[in-house]
Amino acid sequence: MSDQDKKGKLKQAKKEWQEKTAKLLEKRPERKNFRLDSDLELNRVYDPLDLEGFDYLEKLNWPGEYPFTRGIQPTMYRGRLWTMRQYAGFGSAEETNKRFRYLLDQGQTGLSVAFDLPTQIGYDSDHPLARGEVGKVGVAIDTLADMEILMENIPLDQVSTSMTINSPAAVLLAMYMAVAEKQGISMEKINGTIQNDILKEYVARGTYIFPPRESMRIIVDIFSYAVENIPTWNTISISGYHIREAGSTAVQEVAFTLSNAIAYVEAALKAGLEVDQFAPRLSFFFNSHSNFFEEVAKFRAARRIWAKLMKERFGTNNPRSQMLRFHTQTAGSTLTAQQPDVNIMRVAYQALSAVLGGTQSLHTNSRDEALALPSEHSVLLALRTQQVIGYEIGAVDTVDPLGGSYFIETITDHIEEEVMRYIERIDEMGGAVEAIEKGFIQKEIQASAYQYQKEVESEERVVVGVNKFQTSSEQPMDLLKMDPATSQRQVERIKEVRLSRDQGKVSEALQSLRNAAQSDDNLMPHILKAVKAYATLGEICGVLRDVFGEYQQQITL
Repeated sequence: MSDQDKKGKLKQAKKEWQEKTAKLLEKRPERKNFRLDSDLELNRVYDPLDLEGFDYLEKLNWPGEYPFTRGIQPTMYRGRLWTMRQYAGFGSAEETNKRFRYLLDQGQTGLSVAFDLPTQIGYDSDHPLARGEVGKVGVAIDTLADMEILMENIPLDQVSTSMTINSPAAVLLAMYMAVAEKQGISMEKINGTIQNDILKEYVARGTYIFPPRESMRIIVDIFSYAVENIPTWNTISISGYHIREAGSTAVQEVAFTLSNAIAYVEAALKAGLEVDQFAPRLSFFFNSHSNFFEEVAKFRAARRIWAKLMKERFGTNNPRSQMLRFHTQTAGSTLTAQQPDVNIMRVAYQALSAVLGGTQSLHTNSRDEALALPSEHSVLLALRTQQVIGYEIGAVDTVDPLGGSYFIETITDHIEEEVMRYIERIDEMGGAVEAIEKGFIQKEIQASAYQYQKEVESEERVVVGVNKFQTSSEQPMDLLKMDPATSQRQVERIKEVRLSRDQGKVSEALQSLRNAAQSDDNLMPHILKAVKAYATLGEICGVLRDVFGEYQQQITL
């Protein structure tokens, strides 16, 4: 039988099935509203006719081969599991160091540092604007002395460290480098990532300091410095996570993240770097949300789009420059204060979709994070969730187990098409920076967030325990409580550092940084010099504030 005859036979069989189904629906109607979060109406069933003309080598190819839809490594998790990197940080450096070592003892394979809000926006713990926020949502890091305590007894040549820091990323990276040097570790042997993705801060998260174009200059300086000095460090983690947390759809998450990535690549090229000098060290950070199959397809589509962009737009033939390597975190915005134990199930399914989508590292949220920073018991349970997926259920025994599914491949194609429409639209505006300055990306996210909330409030979208299946009473949980004295101890420490350091060296280093900021010099060597002199984070960022100014968000209605 010819292929054409087989196709005709399949169409006839489908028609007959649809007719039988239509009669059944008269007696047993379907529920309503079957669609992806990205608003694609879903078919009742998917079959070979949905993938008519599908080219395996073009769309999928083998794992580890362009366009990397099926994963960036030929054997994926059959060789090594993803890095289990639980996000942690609270209170003082001592407390966070204790949590890090506990997690490493429990089988965690990488560190992920959460910084408090003053650190994220470049203020010291004794600044008036830091009052009430020191150590609350992460660890307070004011000087190299804090970073030394944070990484005490942790061998930095054996552990990969991710730092969720953006506007002051250069300062925290310099502190980490200085600690590694004090441990006697070569810069070629430290591994990790700084988030360093300022563009998403302007549209989704808000921990920016400097205007966009000045921030881009700092990022490019980090790229350039790292090529020569820390070759195995990932210099940016281009983040869709916070875009999704702000209310975007899956398509918008990928589209805006990759548009930001294009802007970073173009800025580096404009500064004179060659694409293959820095592109292999670009990494990404995505959200794993609740629509299970859409999330799996999203990760696969993102890999394929990035590979094509790097090859066709930027002309690289280096496979490592074309690989989209990404960290995933389960969706914090889906965690509920009501019936918090239900969050365990949410997180498990979100984590599984990240693994089936081919993530390189993963953080699983804790059940109590809608109420407080996670307790030790809750964070251990979150880590054990990853370990069960990795070792018990067989999900990692073959590469891309959902690849070839009529449904998965159809929605992967759909997400790719919709993402490319957004990227082309942003290109027409002049790129991501211009789209941010015009408020386009912000408005798109706001509209999606509003639509989502309307659906929850109308009960069109069910959230278990929130708008359906509520309970009248819930058992109290043992929540992590912050020591109110932490803030005062941190303030006392920074005073001690200021008294004990060589003020002449600090003044010289800060003036050197000011001169560099006013010229075209790379900022990183000057920041590193200031850090080693025990200049504070606030002093270093203060110099850059003086030269670059501060960004003020424009509110458009």
